[in-house]
Amino acid sequence: MVYASDFRKGKTFIMNGEPHVVLDFLHVKPGKGAAFVRTKYKNILTGATREEAFNPNDKFEDAIIETRKMSYLYNDGELYYFMDPETYDQIPVSYDMVEDAVKWIKEEDVVTMKFFQGSPFLVEAENFVDLLIIDCEPGVKGNTATNVTKAATVETGAVVQVPIFIENGEKIQIDTRTGEYLGRAK
Repeated sequence: MVYASDFRKGKTFIMNGEPHVVLDFLHVKPGKGAAFVRTKYKNILTGATREEAFNPNDKFEDAIIETRKMSYLYNDGELYYFMDPETYDQIPVSYDMVEDAVKWIKEEDVVTMKFFQGSPFLVEAENFVDLLIIDCEPGVKGNTATNVTKAATVETGAVVQVPIFIENGEKIQIDTRTGEYLGRAK
């Protein structure tokens, strides 16, 4: 069991038979009246976000979320296929489960897949990926002002802002959580 007073970012719980994850929380102890926990949480299955205040003694069932490393195989236009490297089971998932990760992954990349009661609900790319630039404007010599960036398209189709000195054919490192350029790949 999970008490509302135990809520922290990333904590999972079951409410009304559905799994939720805490996005933000604040323990409030007003001068008058009872303390409460102001919580912003997201339904794991539907993606719906809500804000609600809970009594710190409210009890919830703990949601057990399983995570597995999977290999991305291919996309058939409708579904994205992933393989468990230990059992070789292939799992097809819809676009809405890979929406945030798909712009950072290419075939044979390793991703983290999250499951609730044996069903996948989310695919996450690794935090840092190295991708090849396939299209960007050439740099202009002499333009050395700080923080000058240009748009570059990487091999997965994502568009990233990079410094002006980066050229086509270079491999760069990207933070997939923010979509920011980190530097040239080593």
